[in-house]
Amino acid sequence: MGAPAVVVRPVSAGDAWAVSRFLHQHLNPRVSADAWSLLLAPPWKADAPNHGFQLLDGDRIVGVYAAVYSEREIGGEPVPFCNLAAFCVLEEYRPHSLRLVRALLGQKGFVFTDLSPSGNVIALNERLGFQRLDTATTLVANLPRPAGRGTRVTTAPAVLDRVLTGRDAEVYRDHRQAPAAQHLLVGRDGAHGYLMFRRDRRKRLPLFATPLYAGGDAGCLEAAWPAVAAHLLLRHGLPLTLAERRILGFTPGGPGRVLAQPRPKMFRAEHVGPESIDHLYSELTLVRW
Repeated sequence: MGAPAVVVRPVSAGDAWAVSRFLHQHLNPRVSADAWSLLLAPPWKADAPNHGFQLLDGDRIVGVYAAVYSEREIGGEPVPFCNLAAFCVLEEYRPHSLRLVRALLGQKGFVFTDLSPSGNVIALNERLGFQRLDTATTLVANLPRPAGRGTRVTTAPAVLDRVLTGRDAEVYRDHRQAPAAQHLLVGRDGAHGYLMFRRDRRKRLPLFATPLYAGGDAGCLEAAWPAVAAHLLLRHGLPLTLAERRILGFTPGGPGRVLAQPRPKMFRAEHVGPESIDHLYSELTLVRW
């Protein structure tokens, strides 16, 4: 009898631990298998058809493309999203990589996002119809500058639960148990701003705050940014912010420089524009690396 064929199968809940170990061993050993497993069990409700797809040689996992699903409301209508979250294929099986990609993208009706593509994946995505998002980013120093009298910053869950309303409250409820997402609320002159952010590494240094979502009263977060910057530095040990203007809606003041080559983020959709794509419900909120 011949050797078993290399096959593509959906990742089910029962496959999660084996897939998590594979990602730990072969994609990023700094992320534990337990941490990878949380990628496959996001805290928000979603009608997920699978957790991505796996490449199997017999019973052995030789490749994985993990996916995170969500349903978003756009223009008053529910729209299913599929976030391409983690892609890893053993070198000797790289010729089969495209089979995993086709399995994911062959699912009809989804908006697809890829928010951390790297290497050859970027060019592959472009050939498959993905568009690049505008990721113009300024690297800003988080300095403890005067924030204005009466400006307060809190991370207390009880306060966030009480103060946030509407879409902000929904976003917070869905992500408060997301392992990589951190949350703060800033109050100023009776208004409030809400920031969700993550800790990021650059050149192996975990010193960067990356905003994932900005909400609250218009202009409040920008006006109170000195207090936010001081909080990021003094409470979280984050001396720098990677301020993506599309997400924040403004560029924080203070010392900074525009990145010449910000990291790309991509999406593919038939009837949804870039203005509807954000960093929520994705690996950016679920995995610390």
